[in-house]
Amino acid sequence: MAELKTKKTELSVDAFIKTIPEAQKQKDAKAIITLMEKATKAKAKMWGTAIIGFGDKVLTYDSGRQLDWFVMGFSPRKQNFALYITGAVEKQQALLKKLGKHKTGKGCLYINKLEEIDVNVLNQIIAKGC
Repeated sequence: MAELKTKKTELSVDAFIKTIPEAQKQKDAKAIITLMEKATKAKAKMWGTAIIGFGDKVLTYDSGRQLDWFVMGFSPRKQNFALYITGAVEKQQALLKKLGKHKTGKGCLYINKLEEIDVNVLNQIIAKGC
């Protein structure tokens, strides 16, 4: 079985944030870090080269395969922020309706900018994702 490429690293979260070309996106990333650190009570850590994760958990697939993963996290991509929040898409539809401009994928919440959403609603989604 192939080994998972995305693992927790010792890379600097601050240094990674500084590589984001757009100043507003850097500011938004720092705000998301603050929200997720508060909710998870865990410091931000780099997972691979482009994901910021918070906390540790073991995922167990239906097959029985297990892997180390983060409680929640996000990746500041070129187009948007991909937020990995357990249950956000499946269990928080009422809050998602109040969030503002966003998209969802399988287990992911995508937002472009914090100014396009209700940050208080995002905070509630993050808090319930722990």
